[in-house]
Amino acid sequence: MALDEPRETDDTFKVDGFDYIVDSVLLKKAVPIKIDFQGMGFKLDCGIDFGAGGGCSGCASDSKCS
Repeated sequence: MALDEPRETDDTFKVDGFDYIVDSVLLKKAVPIKIDFQGMGFKLDCGIDFGAGGGCSGCASDSKCS
């Protein structure tokens, strides 16, 4: 998620006064997309299965990823 300007290949949605810009090709793969504000940041959920990998279990305890 980042601040950006719309391009010709993007779809734009206005929700609660905010404009959301999503690449139209990615949108077809990611539907449904849910954006939830959780105090200090945003949580994004989508229809793309990224699998169980990609996380780091060691970072919280000793600041080193194992």
